[in-house]
Amino acid sequence: MTSLGDFDCRRPFLCHNLAAVFNLLISLDIFATCFSIIPVFPQLKLHTMFRPILRQCARRASAAPLRPLAARSFASATGPSFNWEDPLNSNNLLTEEERAIGETAERYCQEHLLPRVLQAYRDENYDAKMLEEMGELGLLGATIDGYGCAGVSSVAGGLITRAVERVDSGYRSGMSVQSSLVMGGIYEHGTAEQKERFLPEMAKGKLLGAFGLTEPNHGSDPGSMETVARPHPTKKGYYLLSGAKTWITNSPIADVLMVWAKLQETGKIRGFLVERKDCPAGTLETPAIKDKNGLRASITGMIQLDDCPVPKENMFPTIEGLKGPFSCLNNARYGIALGVMGALEDCIDRARTYSLERKQFKGNPLAKYQLIQKKLADASTDAAYGTLAAIQVGRLKDEGKATPEMISMVKRQNCDAALKNARILQEIFGGNAVSDEYMIGRHVANLFVTQTYEGQSDIHSKFLFVPASYDV
Repeated sequence: MTSLGDFDCRRPFLCHNLAAVFNLLISLDIFATCFSIIPVFPQLKLHTMFRPILRQCARRASAAPLRPLAARSFASATGPSFNWEDPLNSNNLLTEEERAIGETAERYCQEHLLPRVLQAYRDENYDAKMLEEMGELGLLGATIDGYGCAGVSSVAGGLITRAVERVDSGYRSGMSVQSSLVMGGIYEHGTAEQKERFLPEMAKGKLLGAFGLTEPNHGSDPGSMETVARPHPTKKGYYLLSGAKTWITNSPIADVLMVWAKLQETGKIRGFLVERKDCPAGTLETPAIKDKNGLRASITGMIQLDDCPVPKENMFPTIEGLKGPFSCLNNARYGIALGVMGALEDCIDRARTYSLERKQFKGNPLAKYQLIQKKLADASTDAAYGTLAAIQVGRLKDEGKATPEMISMVKRQNCDAALKNARILQEIFGGNAVSDEYMIGRHVANLFVTQTYEGQSDIHSKFLFVPASYDV
């Protein structure tokens, strides 16, 4: 007969293995952890149900302790140490260049962006000079080859967005619109002349861009847009654009506005580069949207076009339909997927620090209590998994193997997880979470917006695992 102290790894769920398992759990004090929930759920009467069984198993197990080899297999003293800031060692998956880029971005953001973000959020004030600072470091349009851009991997580009969003999602939004939506759109769909004219100055942060797709009556349904482009009746080679776009990041300060409109003669959606300096008075207005609940450290506005003349040479030459704006959005969505992990990681860091310093109930730090530990463990797990998923999609993206569905999945999952966990971590601060000086409330408000823009999470879910024959 097999000894009760021997664990058979080939048949792990056989009854004679239970004593060895219980002995291990007792040695790790896991029973104490499990049974700490009894006071929270007294109606379950867990102590009555399991205490006799546990006593019996513990008595039987004590006669046959674990063999030394088995005990050593659970020891971690001689193995690699656990890094709570990178639980699954995602840093090991990065190239040396990617690590260097990530470290440069982190250093800039912590030294130059973090000190100004709280007042910027309070005042709803965006300092566009930061884009020039990012341009000097090569952080704008970083994945673009040539035109003064760095030409780095998608993962490296994602590490930049993560560093910026660790400070604030609004700062990352302003950068993403410049880099992914506008510069990326021009690089992918523009003519050689358009690329040469716009990209070098945009890479320096001296020419600012905005991306106009969402309309007051058409948010998640851009195909129903009402903005129209019709041939100029008297000026050959020009179009007149009329319509309105809303919730447009950077629009009040943009020099170049990428506007998507339907051609009057065909009904096809086309992209136009509207240059503010060339618009006659009264044909282009970009009023700011004030009093926002989130992304207050970024600038958001409308684009109002009233027979605004745009030369045909400023229209993208070949791309038609929603493929154009959606390809731009896919690039930006990938950046968001890694970016929101930065915001969540900052929430984890702040909640962990607070729980170690804040003492309640006989002078104990909050971190001693299992309810707090679980919140932090759940958030750290989701951040680690989300980071690994985003890195994988980035690798596939660079290999030309990433599909829009993959990007939708990782954007949706990471934004949802970041918002959910940030809200839960906020509870650790109690009433202090109401104060903006603790920063976490700002992240929660911002992360709600990231879950909503560039494809609301429910909309992304429509495109996952749906048969192609379904019209979605």
